[in-house]
This record gives sequence, C-alpha cells and structure tokens, in this order.
Amino acid sequence: MSGPSLRQLHAHHAIHQGGLSGAITKTEEMEDLLRAKEFAVARQAADHLVEYWETRIISHADAEEEGFYQEVLEQDPSLEDAVAKLTRDHDLLRIIAADIKEMLKKEGLTYEVMQQFHALLVVNAIHSRDEERLLLEEHF
Repeated sequence: MSGPSLRQLHAHHAIHQGGLSGAITKTEEMEDLLRAKEFAVARQAADHLVEYWETRIISHADAEEEGFYQEVLEQDPSLEDAVAKLTRDHDLLRIIAADIKEMLKKEGLTYEVMQQFHALLVVNAIHSRDEERLLLEEHF
C-alpha cells in the first residue's frame, strides 16, 4: 500500500515539483561549473546529479509502481493503458540515467551527456503532468 501523499493531488504534485526543481537546479549548477571551466568539479556534480535522479526521482517511480499504481488499478481497471504508459515513462528515466552513467564512465562529461540530462528533465516533466491528470485529478 502506498502512502497517503501519493493519493492526494496537491501532495503528489508537491513531490513531483520538489524533485524536478532540485534536478533543474543541480543541472544548472553543473552547467555553470562547465562555463567556469571547472571541469573536475563539474564531473563530480554530474555524478551527484545521476545519484539524485536515482535516489529522488527514480525511487519515487519505484514506489509508485510498487503501490500506488496497483491501488489505482484495483480501484479502476480501465486505467490499465494509462498505467502502462506511465510505467514506460519510468522505464525511460531508468534507461536514460543508466546511459548517462555509462557515458560518464567511458567518455566523461560531454555535450551528449548534457543532452541526456536535459532529456531526463523533459521526460520527467511530461510524465508528472500526465500522471497527475490521468490518475489523480479525477480518481482520488
């Protein structure tokens, strides 16, 4: 069973906004370090940013899948397609984060890695908006 905050639109939205705003801030800080030519510190910031995605945003996705989505489906089985799409969004976040870790290990902090960090931001923003609309606005 998921916690009550996952079933309440305003609380769930706050979780999403907090996670996304933190990721945006950390991404901007990493970009500022690159512009300042602080390459070693920027690389450390990139490692911390991946860890943030894993421990804050992807762990939230895991919790949703383990409890909240199951509860939604028990309450309204017609939402199966929506839940499948939202789960795919989570999978994309996991795939992109894993790709970033591999790219950082092999190539360091490159322009392509920065693009992938921005892809995480976009996918997460769209996912959160859709999840709130599809599962919370009308169902809880």
